[in-house]
Amino acid sequence: MPEQNITIYCKNNHTYKEVSIGSSLSEIYAATGSPLKYRPLCARVNNRVKGLTYRCWKSKDVEFVDYTDQSGYRAYLRSLCFILAKAVNDLSPGRPFNLEHPVSKGYYCTYADREKIPEEAIAGIKKRMTEIIALDMPFRLNTARTPDAVKLFRDRGMNDKALLLETAGMPYSSYYELDGYVDYFYGCLTPSAGYIQLFDVIPYADGLLLRVPQPDNPKELYPVVRQDKLFDAYKHFITLQRTLELENAGDLNRAIRSGQASEVIMVSEALQEKNIAAIAGKIAEHYHSDGVRIALIAGPSSSGKTTFCRRLEIQLMTNLLHPLGISLDDYYLNRTDTPLDDDGNYDFESLYAIDLPYFKDDLRRLIAGEEIESPFYNFATGKREYRGRKLKMRRNSILLLEGIHGLNPELTDNIPQERIFRTYVSALTTISLDGHNYIPTTDNRLLRRIVRDYRFRGYTAKQTISMWPRVRRGEDKWIFPYQENADMMFNSAMIYEFAALRHNAEPVLNEVAESDEEYAEAYRLLRFLKYFNHIPEDVLPGTSLLREFLGGGKFK
Repeated sequence: MPEQNITIYCKNNHTYKEVSIGSSLSEIYAATGSPLKYRPLCARVNNRVKGLTYRCWKSKDVEFVDYTDQSGYRAYLRSLCFILAKAVNDLSPGRPFNLEHPVSKGYYCTYADREKIPEEAIAGIKKRMTEIIALDMPFRLNTARTPDAVKLFRDRGMNDKALLLETAGMPYSSYYELDGYVDYFYGCLTPSAGYIQLFDVIPYADGLLLRVPQPDNPKELYPVVRQDKLFDAYKHFITLQRTLELENAGDLNRAIRSGQASEVIMVSEALQEKNIAAIAGKIAEHYHSDGVRIALIAGPSSSGKTTFCRRLEIQLMTNLLHPLGISLDDYYLNRTDTPLDDDGNYDFESLYAIDLPYFKDDLRRLIAGEEIESPFYNFATGKREYRGRKLKMRRNSILLLEGIHGLNPELTDNIPQERIFRTYVSALTTISLDGHNYIPTTDNRLLRRIVRDYRFRGYTAKQTISMWPRVRRGEDKWIFPYQENADMMFNSAMIYEFAALRHNAEPVLNEVAESDEEYAEAYRLLRFLKYFNHIPEDVLPGTSLLREFLGGGKFK
């Protein structure tokens, strides 16, 4: 007689539990004593994220997660986005609606035709979302042969989803259904709409802002923070992509398959060079009109600040200025003097990991026309060194100061502010999987960092993934609050880059063992990359910003 029970090891309370074969994760959660503070939203089964309707047919390790865990947070957001898409479709059947990008601690959404959403329509959308949640409508997962799923979406006018599935090359595809409305979402959802208890939708620009709870406090919404400069940067690139008909991953895959990859790369690189030239022009303009002598370049990890600075230097020279570069990293305190974070680890993201008095004195002396010896921070030894690099500003010099804290007012509070020009650099990912699946900018930067750290810093993907939450916490505290201080923003993301990163990232991610805690994130990223067709690395120009992470670049 076949075995009727399986053994589940619950990692939340370190207990073993015998359950009936084929039990759902929801049933297993109840059987293990409901170990979480908040309601579970999904679970990691053998370190792969699964929805709570998933059934276990063999013995498994299971770790349930709620909203305060990143996997649970994503499940909540996807489910909320589905409810929003369903509500819009109920009120305006068949009208394309896009969830475009994060901004102002929420998510900006708009009609695909960019027509303004009236306030009364937004109120109606919120009312319908509330009704769907109150009815606790179930999300039903369906799996079909990809050609059948493609036909289903195409018949319903959802061509972006049809193209994504058609070009991703997977034999079978899964999609969700909510009360007769079908949609595609990358990753699992909650079992039903009733799991979504807190949200808001408010007017924002020509569309609406989907407000979401704070990850560490599911009972409080994020406060709305105006980010007009960030919004304008996103809008500029989305408009460009719409002009090029490259809004989503399916569009990019189609271009690659039709032999247009080189053209896409050239347009992306030309756009970046045009924007760098514009920033250099603005710096030159302020140099002559306001006496600007310092250009601060700041941004989060893996945003490409180093290559941006090298290319900016060249453009400044064409404006007859003499760029002089300094990296804030060279002013780190010796490692033994670095402050610690709440977990007792060295907090390299903190402003106070920088030797501020020493840096400010060097900055003051340079502006005064004195010569300094620039330090060099040896990351291998964790100590400051001196290698004879002398710096002195000429009459037409512009000091380029690059580092994650460049926009923090405390960094340059001893310098007249009219003599400073600020640029914020980040990978503001504007290409989406489809109209309802935006790509987080953090995923873009994490993939860059995984590849770079493996190639040039000796870190495995497991190590990079493990340290990433600490990096993100530091960014939230020390970088993002100051990004609107920028005079100009530079988007370092490129339309084609996931297709170029895939070949390099996949073998590194595949080294993460299934037994590692980091495997859940590695597996998620591997699944994500499969949506993009390959672009070979050798077609990228040597001056591409992406070379900073892949290698083979012209800049040192």
